Amino acid sequence: MPRSSSTGTFANADRRTVEGFGREWSAFDQSSLSAEERQRLFGRYFSLIGPEGLDPSAEVLDVGCGSGRWASVIAPRVGHLALVDASGSALQVARRNLDRATNVSFHLASAGDLPFADESFDLVYSLGVLHHVPDTESAIRSCASKVRQGGKLLLYLYYRFDDRPWWFRALWKVSDACRRVICRLPFGIRRRVTDLIALVVYLPLARLARLLDRLGACSRPIPLSFYRDASLYTMRTDSLDRFGTRLERRFTRSEIAEMLRKSGLVEVRFREDEPYWCVVGTKLPRAQLTGPPKRQPETTSVG
Repeated sequence: MPRSSSTGTFANADRRTVEGFGREWSAFDQSSLSAEERQRLFGRYFSLIGPEGLDPSAEVLDVGCGSGRWASVIAPRVGHLALVDASGSALQVARRNLDRATNVSFHLASAGDLPFADESFDLVYSLGVLHHVPDTESAIRSCASKVRQGGKLLLYLYYRFDDRPWWFRALWKVSDACRRVICRLPFGIRRRVTDLIALVVYLPLARLARLLDRLGACSRPIPLSFYRDASLYTMRTDSLDRFGTRLERRFTRSEIAEMLRKSGLVEVRFREDEPYWCVVGTKLPRAQLTGPPKRQPETTSVG
């Protein structure tokens, strides 16, 4: 495919949410993210695929590419990478971050109206995107339709704290009430507020979790322990992502598995460690498409 830009329509997209992400990636273009931290984060989000799952001749689709944070790691390992985002501002940032890549193309479109023929890609991934659209299940079907037979769809969707105690879920409800206020602030104020949250909430809890790890204690009950080794830059990025976004949906593990199955995916596997939930499914071979997808058990998950 040529290194070009195509313009699609914006089905299944919330305009204000898209605008917010465009501003987020313009503010945090990931230029201050170290190569070491980028690789560490990549290893977590792509553990279900692994480097061995990236074929040098593969056609890959990044749905909701944002700044191109993951694309910059994927592009050198595959044949062609198509980047899609509903925000023109985000695509501009991605273009800058991949300006040396010759095997990429950029497409202005939403997850609900992807400008590609069905079964065009060996791997489609969408990380931290489809829980920010009005109809997540429909968006998953749209992404799955672009996967070739035997290919894979990799997703990261916010979880509904399936395995957390009541007090953890209560804390989230408080934070979500804050989000509903913060996300409506002017962007400049919103960014300052979320920077403050990163400094006085994310950073202390993350470093407490790291200290507990070093002492041999369990840090998992600590909220935001995922950020134990993260830089303040990553915390600021994710704080804006979390508290600055108008539309957010969360799902249980079983709900996610069912949506993937309904989209014709089998061998559904979940990552058993944070971030929750990373999940991958394989496109059902055409020979099995004689009826509705059969419910199949989840295969061995990856930690």
